[in-house]
Amino acid sequence: MFQFEQLRTFAAVVDEGTLEAAARSLYVTPSAISQRLKAMEDAAGQILLQRSNPVRPTTSGEAILRFARQVRQLEWDAQQELGESRDRPTAPIPLVVNADSLSTWFMPALANLPPDLGACFELRREDEQHSTQLLRTGSVMAAVTATPEPVQGCSVEPLGSLRYRAVASPGYLRRWWPDGPELVAGSQAPVVDFDRKDDLQDGFFRTMTGAELTAPRHYVPSSAEFAQAIRLGLGWGLLPEQQCLADLRSGALVELASASPVDVSLYWQRWKIDSPVLNQLTAAVRETASRELRQPGGQPGA
Repeated sequence: MFQFEQLRTFAAVVDEGTLEAAARSLYVTPSAISQRLKAMEDAAGQILLQRSNPVRPTTSGEAILRFARQVRQLEWDAQQELGESRDRPTAPIPLVVNADSLSTWFMPALANLPPDLGACFELRREDEQHSTQLLRTGSVMAAVTATPEPVQGCSVEPLGSLRYRAVASPGYLRRWWPDGPELVAGSQAPVVDFDRKDDLQDGFFRTMTGAELTAPRHYVPSSAEFAQAIRLGLGWGLLPEQQCLADLRSGALVELASASPVDVSLYWQRWKIDSPVLNQLTAAVRETASRELRQPGGQPGA
């Protein structure tokens, strides 16, 4: 139905956000971009792009975007195998990863890829509960997600669990809970959330008390600064073990409920295309997760 050049144009427009920017990236005129898009929409018999700023695919356009990116990746893989892509700019492979994985274990997985692979990556940060939406729209090729059900056209495999512990600073405890941690209904001791999608603290509080968390909140949408906010006494919150075990041992942080850690199961979802780059990336993610995340049996790498 569509020519390769049209698919390449469609992906470029979505990636760049405007027809003008896509024209510059493809070294053609905006008029040529507009004509290609019109030809695609005429062939499909429906609108594929919302002419907003930035441009966004419609529901039908999302299917075309997935197809366009799959074709682009397979084309690059073939050029790589034929030795034709060494001097060509590489389109980055879009991935979505939750913030805590990005700050603790995921980057070493990318570093473990062979240097001569020649792949570049565009990392997008999204909560693990919401990342599969980016797979559905074709915005990314693979995701670290908390969703075990595969998105249509994707494969899924378990990676292990990221263990969180509820912690606070000694100074925070002296101010708010001088007699020891009191996770009780109606507590006004401030809490730190990552953003307004973050319900980890709420879920933990609900499990511990049976009540809703109504305390004042700080929103700190960066993993490193989130941990720093807790260390500085702005509030209590849940941190991955990789970010808090050393502070717990030194006394810089105190655990609120040592018998009740929270394990968040993570999964790797990727497009089901036979791409050598995606295959090697999957192997690197799997190997790193087996060392860094909690496996069946309870310990990292078990």
